[in-house]
Amino acid sequence: MSHRLTDVMWLFSLIVLLLLFPINGFAKEAVPVAEDPEIEKRMLALTMDLRCLVCQNEPISDSRAEFSNDIRREIRAQIKENKTDEEIIQFLVDRYGDFILYNPPIKPTTLFLWFGPAALFLIAIGALVFYLKRRRTQIEEVVLSQEQVEQAEALLSEEKKDKNV
Repeated sequence: MSHRLTDVMWLFSLIVLLLLFPINGFAKEAVPVAEDPEIEKRMLALTMDLRCLVCQNEPISDSRAEFSNDIRREIRAQIKENKTDEEIIQFLVDRYGDFILYNPPIKPTTLFLWFGPAALFLIAIGALVFYLKRRRTQIEEVVLSQEQVEQAEALLSEEKKDKNV
């Protein structure tokens, strides 16, 4: 009987070990705490206005993508090299293009991005006004003859009689 208990204990230990293994196997290394709070504060302020190119709808400051981790590391390194915010942003724009900025500058390649929605709205309003004016001229007012008016009145009076009965 004790042999059977040992086998059950061994099997139970093996199952627990196998269940815990994937958790340890896929765990990532913890992100180190900021060495300098001032550098971290400046880096966070910079990354709030930068778009994660992997997530595309998240700022780099909030993203947990590997790309964002690399960008934050690069920004920290450049801050330690005493580069200004403008120099750091220009470095990132040179490397990744204007798409990394949430508010790209107005220039020929971004004109549609800035003014496209307003232009499309004005075009839609113009098309609606044109359509409504054209529709108004297409609607003809029908003039009934005396005979048609009498027929309509007779039908209406018949309908009233049917309802009252």
